[in-house]
Amino acid sequence: MAIIEWEKDETVAIMTLNNGENRHNPEFIKAILNAFDEIEQVEATTALIIASSSEKYWSLGIDLEWITGAFNNQDFESIKEFMYGLNKMFTRALLFPLPVIAAINGHTFGDGSMLACACDFRFMKTGRGYFCFPEVDISIPFVPSMLETIRKSIPHYYMEELILTGKKAGAQELEEHRVVLKACENDEELMRESLVYARTFNKKRSIFAEHKKRMHRFIFEVMESEDPKYIDSLNLMA
Repeated sequence: MAIIEWEKDETVAIMTLNNGENRHNPEFIKAILNAFDEIEQVEATTALIIASSSEKYWSLGIDLEWITGAFNNQDFESIKEFMYGLNKMFTRALLFPLPVIAAINGHTFGDGSMLACACDFRFMKTGRGYFCFPEVDISIPFVPSMLETIRKSIPHYYMEELILTGKKAGAQELEEHRVVLKACENDEELMRESLVYARTFNKKRSIFAEHKKRMHRFIFEVMESEDPKYIDSLNLMA
Protein backbone atom coordinates (compact mmCIF):
# COMPACT_ATOMS: atom_id res chain seq x y z
CA MET A 1 0.00 0.00 0.00
CA ALA A 2 1.31 3.43 -0.94
CA ILE A 3 2.10 5.94 1.82
CA ILE A 4 -0.58 8.21 0.39
CA GLU A 5 -3.32 7.40 -2.12
CA TRP A 6 -6.14 9.44 -3.53
CA GLU A 7 -9.37 8.91 -5.40
CA LYS A 8 -12.29 10.96 -6.65
CA ASP A 9 -15.84 10.93 -5.32
CA GLU A 10 -17.62 12.82 -8.07
CA THR A 11 -15.79 16.18 -8.06
CA VAL A 12 -14.22 15.77 -4.59
CA ALA A 13 -10.71 14.35 -4.24
CA ILE A 14 -10.09 12.21 -1.16
CA MET A 15 -6.45 11.93 -0.14
CA THR A 16 -5.86 9.04 2.27
CA LEU A 17 -2.86 8.83 4.58
CA ASN A 18 -1.96 5.13 4.72
CA ASN A 19 1.15 4.90 6.88
CA GLY A 20 -0.30 3.91 10.26
CA GLU A 21 0.60 6.75 12.60
CA ASN A 22 1.24 8.87 9.49
CA ARG A 23 4.39 10.38 10.91
CA HIS A 24 6.24 12.98 8.89
CA ASN A 25 9.59 12.03 7.39
CA PRO A 26 11.19 12.70 3.99
CA GLU A 27 9.22 9.92 2.28
CA PHE A 28 5.93 11.23 3.67
CA ILE A 29 6.73 14.79 2.53
CA LYS A 30 7.55 13.59 -0.97
CA ALA A 31 4.38 11.50 -1.15
CA ILE A 32 2.00 14.23 0.02
CA LEU A 33 3.52 16.87 -2.25
CA ASN A 34 3.15 14.49 -5.21
CA ALA A 35 -0.47 13.85 -4.26
CA PHE A 36 -1.21 17.58 -4.07
CA ASP A 37 0.34 18.00 -7.54
CA GLU A 38 -1.65 15.15 -9.06
CA ILE A 39 -4.95 16.33 -7.60
CA GLU A 40 -4.42 19.91 -8.75
CA GLN A 41 -3.89 18.70 -12.32
CA VAL A 42 -7.40 17.20 -12.44
CA GLU A 43 -9.35 20.25 -13.54
CA ALA A 44 -12.79 18.88 -12.66
CA THR A 45 -11.85 18.60 -8.99
CA THR A 46 -13.56 21.21 -6.79
CA ALA A 47 -12.45 20.24 -3.26
CA LEU A 48 -9.98 18.05 -1.38
CA ILE A 49 -10.50 15.97 1.77
CA ILE A 50 -7.50 14.63 3.69
CA ALA A 51 -8.41 11.44 5.57
CA SER A 52 -6.56 8.52 7.19
CA SER A 53 -6.95 4.77 6.72
CA SER A 54 -5.91 4.14 10.32
CA GLU A 55 -8.66 3.45 12.86
CA LYS A 56 -6.66 5.23 15.56
CA TYR A 57 -4.50 7.96 14.03
CA TRP A 58 -4.85 10.88 11.64
CA SER A 59 -1.23 12.00 12.04
CA LEU A 60 1.19 11.95 14.97
CA GLY A 61 3.55 14.48 13.41
CA ILE A 62 7.31 14.18 13.03
CA ASP A 63 8.81 10.71 12.75
CA LEU A 64 10.92 10.85 15.91
CA GLU A 65 12.74 7.62 15.07
CA TRP A 66 13.88 9.04 11.74
CA ILE A 67 14.93 12.45 13.05
CA THR A 68 16.70 10.98 16.10
CA GLY A 69 18.63 8.65 13.81
CA ALA A 70 19.59 11.55 11.58
CA PHE A 71 20.87 13.52 14.60
CA ASN A 72 22.81 10.53 15.88
CA ASN A 73 24.39 10.12 12.46
CA GLN A 74 25.10 13.87 12.33
CA ASP A 75 23.17 14.05 9.06
CA PHE A 76 22.34 17.68 9.67
CA GLU A 77 21.76 18.56 6.01
CA SER A 78 19.00 15.97 5.77
CA ILE A 79 17.36 17.42 8.87
CA LYS A 80 17.47 20.95 7.48
CA GLU A 81 16.10 19.74 4.15
CA PHE A 82 13.31 17.93 6.00
CA MET A 83 12.36 20.99 8.03
CA TYR A 84 12.17 23.13 4.91
CA GLY A 85 10.15 20.27 3.40
CA LEU A 86 7.63 20.62 6.21
CA ASN A 87 7.25 24.27 5.29
CA LYS A 88 6.66 23.23 1.67
CA MET A 89 3.94 20.82 2.81
CA PHE A 90 2.19 23.45 4.94
CA THR A 91 2.52 26.02 2.15
CA ARG A 92 1.02 23.60 -0.35
CA ALA A 93 -2.08 23.21 1.81
CA LEU A 94 -2.25 26.92 2.63
CA LEU A 95 -2.10 27.93 -1.04
CA PHE A 96 -3.92 25.01 -2.65
CA PRO A 97 -6.44 26.52 -5.10
CA LEU A 98 -9.28 24.39 -3.75
CA PRO A 99 -10.81 24.03 -0.28
CA VAL A 100 -8.77 21.57 1.77
CA ILE A 101 -10.78 19.76 4.45
CA ALA A 102 -9.20 17.63 7.18
CA ALA A 103 -11.39 14.65 8.13
CA ILE A 104 -9.75 13.89 11.48
CA ASN A 105 -10.65 10.38 12.61
CA GLY A 106 -7.99 9.78 15.27
CA HIS A 107 -5.07 11.13 17.27
CA THR A 108 -3.54 14.27 15.78
CA PHE A 109 -0.41 15.53 17.53
CA GLY A 110 2.36 18.06 16.94
CA ASP A 111 3.11 18.47 13.26
CA GLY A 112 -0.01 16.46 12.50
CA SER A 113 -2.06 19.13 14.27
CA MET A 114 -0.07 21.70 12.31
CA LEU A 115 -1.06 20.04 9.03
CA ALA A 116 -4.69 20.10 10.16
CA CYS A 117 -4.33 23.83 10.89
CA ALA A 118 -2.87 24.40 7.43
CA CYS A 119 -6.07 22.99 5.97
CA ASP A 120 -8.97 25.36 5.38
CA PHE A 121 -11.58 23.46 7.36
CA ARG A 122 -11.68 20.58 9.83
CA PHE A 123 -14.17 17.90 10.88
CA MET A 124 -13.34 15.44 13.68
CA LYS A 125 -14.69 12.19 15.07
CA THR A 126 -15.67 12.04 18.73
CA GLY A 127 -14.84 9.19 21.09
CA ARG A 128 -11.45 8.31 19.69
CA GLY A 129 -8.53 10.62 19.14
CA TYR A 130 -7.15 13.79 20.64
CA PHE A 131 -5.81 16.97 19.09
CA CYS A 132 -2.68 18.12 20.87
CA PHE A 133 0.45 20.27 20.69
CA PRO A 134 2.85 18.32 22.98
CA GLU A 135 5.88 20.47 22.17
CA VAL A 136 5.83 22.22 25.56
CA ASP A 137 6.25 18.84 27.28
CA ILE A 138 8.99 17.51 25.00
CA SER A 139 10.95 20.80 24.89
CA ILE A 140 10.65 21.42 21.15
CA PRO A 141 9.56 25.00 20.39
CA PHE A 142 7.72 25.90 17.21
CA VAL A 143 9.51 27.77 14.47
CA PRO A 144 7.81 31.17 14.01
CA SER A 145 5.72 30.36 10.93
CA MET A 146 4.18 27.38 12.70
CA LEU A 147 2.72 29.70 15.33
CA GLU A 148 1.25 31.88 12.58
CA THR A 149 -0.29 28.80 10.93
CA ILE A 150 -1.90 27.78 14.21
CA ARG A 151 -3.14 31.32 14.77
CA LYS A 152 -5.04 31.35 11.48
CA SER A 153 -7.09 28.32 12.52
CA ILE A 154 -7.46 28.58 16.30
CA PRO A 155 -8.78 31.58 18.29
CA HIS A 156 -5.87 33.25 20.10
CA TYR A 157 -7.20 32.71 23.63
CA TYR A 158 -7.62 28.99 22.95
CA MET A 159 -4.37 28.71 21.01
CA GLU A 160 -2.52 29.96 24.09
CA GLU A 161 -4.17 27.33 26.25
CA LEU A 162 -3.39 24.48 23.87
CA ILE A 163 0.24 25.51 23.26
CA LEU A 164 1.20 26.45 26.82
CA THR A 165 -0.47 23.51 28.56
CA GLY A 166 -0.01 20.78 25.96
CA LYS A 167 -3.52 19.59 26.82
CA LYS A 168 -5.28 16.94 24.75
CA ALA A 169 -8.52 18.24 23.29
CA GLY A 170 -11.36 16.14 21.97
CA ALA A 171 -13.65 16.80 19.04
CA GLN A 172 -16.54 18.30 21.03
CA GLU A 173 -14.28 20.80 22.80
CA LEU A 174 -12.69 21.76 19.49
CA GLU A 175 -16.13 22.29 17.99
CA GLU A 176 -17.05 24.60 20.86
CA HIS A 177 -14.04 26.76 20.05
CA ARG A 178 -14.69 26.61 16.28
CA VAL A 179 -11.44 24.76 15.53
CA VAL A 180 -13.50 22.05 13.84
CA LEU A 181 -16.75 22.72 12.03
CA LYS A 182 -18.43 19.63 13.41
CA ALA A 183 -17.74 16.84 15.88
CA CYS A 184 -19.01 13.63 14.28
CA GLU A 185 -20.11 10.52 16.13
CA ASN A 186 -18.39 7.89 13.97
CA ASP A 187 -16.32 7.32 10.83
CA GLU A 188 -19.37 7.15 8.60
CA GLU A 189 -20.71 10.50 9.80
CA LEU A 190 -17.25 12.04 9.59
CA MET A 191 -16.85 11.20 5.91
CA ARG A 192 -20.48 11.96 5.10
CA GLU A 193 -20.36 15.42 6.66
CA SER A 194 -16.95 16.15 5.15
CA LEU A 195 -18.21 15.19 1.69
CA VAL A 196 -21.45 17.13 2.05
CA TYR A 197 -19.50 20.24 2.99
CA ALA A 198 -16.89 19.70 0.27
CA ARG A 199 -19.63 19.49 -2.35
CA THR A 200 -20.91 22.95 -1.42
CA PHE A 201 -17.83 24.38 -3.15
CA ASN A 202 -17.54 25.08 -6.83
CA LYS A 203 -15.41 28.21 -6.83
CA LYS A 204 -13.09 29.43 -9.53
CA ARG A 205 -9.59 28.32 -8.66
CA SER A 206 -8.03 31.68 -9.47
CA ILE A 207 -10.08 33.67 -6.95
CA PHE A 208 -9.89 30.94 -4.32
CA ALA A 209 -6.09 30.79 -4.63
CA GLU A 210 -5.74 34.58 -4.56
CA HIS A 211 -7.85 34.91 -1.42
CA LYS A 212 -5.76 32.27 0.35
CA LYS A 213 -2.56 33.95 -0.79
CA ARG A 214 -3.66 37.31 0.62
CA MET A 215 -5.18 35.92 3.83
CA HIS A 216 -2.04 33.94 4.68
CA ARG A 217 0.51 36.47 3.45
CA PHE A 218 1.96 37.05 6.91
CA ILE A 219 2.62 33.32 7.40
CA PHE A 220 4.80 33.24 4.30
CA GLU A 221 6.62 36.43 5.24
CA VAL A 222 7.52 34.94 8.62
CA MET A 223 8.43 31.62 7.00
CA GLU A 224 10.89 33.39 4.70
CA SER A 225 12.33 35.99 7.07
CA GLU A 226 12.35 34.29 10.50
CA ASP A 227 12.35 30.50 10.14
CA PRO A 228 15.83 30.18 8.56
CA LYS A 229 17.46 31.56 11.73
CA TYR A 230 16.30 28.46 13.59
CA ILE A 231 16.40 25.87 10.81
CA ASP A 232 19.83 26.69 9.40
CA SER A 233 21.47 26.63 12.83
CA LEU A 234 19.37 23.67 14.01
CA ASN A 235 19.10 25.59 17.25
CA LEU A 236 15.36 25.96 17.81
CA MET A 237 15.95 27.74 21.11
CA ALA A 238 18.13 30.48 19.60
